Amino acid sequence: MDFEKVIAKRSKKTIYKDGDKAIKVFNEDFKKSDILNEALNQARVEETGLNIPSILEVSKIDGKWAITSQFIEGKTIAKLIEENPEKTDEYMELFVDIQLKIQSKRSPLLNKLKDKMQGKISQTDLDATTRYELHTRLAGMPKHNKVCHGDFNPSNVIITESGEAYVIDWAHATQGNASADAARTYLLFMLHGQKKLGEKYLNLFCEKSDTAKQYVQQWMPIVAASQSVKGNPEEKDFLMNWVNVIDYE
Repeated sequence: MDFEKVIAKRSKKTIYKDGDKAIKVFNEDFKKSDILNEALNQARVEETGLNIPSILEVSKIDGKWAITSQFIEGKTIAKLIEENPEKTDEYMELFVDIQLKIQSKRSPLLNKLKDKMQGKISQTDLDATTRYELHTRLAGMPKHNKVCHGDFNPSNVIITESGEAYVIDWAHATQGNASADAARTYLLFMLHGQKKLGEKYLNLFCEKSDTAKQYVQQWMPIVAASQSVKGNPEEKDFLMNWVNVIDYE
């Protein structure tokens, strides 16, 4: 592999820039079905008309699976907030507006969020009673079919020089309840120690979507349990607090 430069490195994948292309190369032990599902998600969301990088190719490079997409030149909202802290409110307004635009779309062939969450709860090492309570709570939540990003955070939104916003990383996209997606975004702020930003986000989301904060919070034990399956030891105690401190109805 001889690409222009490395854009980002994750535990099991590396993203390269090569001219006007972004090439995500996965480690050999990454499941083929997950890679193909990510490419399919991206293609399906692209068809909704949202501003996302166009998928160009799924291939093998030096024996490793790779997804090639359009490279988007710009800065992430996370970087813009870091560089211009005085504009945090403005960027957070934009961030929430973009999420609401995503959730206004429909993509009937995406996997269902509830199905994914049920599977994740079953995979946790929580005791049977807690799993039962989580499954019951999830089953009782309203069924929606809105496009949900699944990992919507300021690092996954790129703003170009002309001010256009592009959303990247659609590996976890599903169709389902918008408040579940908001709960996950809020949780991600908390996991990164950004409590003040997380509270600002949640208040903005609830205000702009006319959603009761308590309703989003009802999703928190479910999304925390789902996140715990990723197996990051440094997150475990924090996530278990979210799962266990909520009084189940």
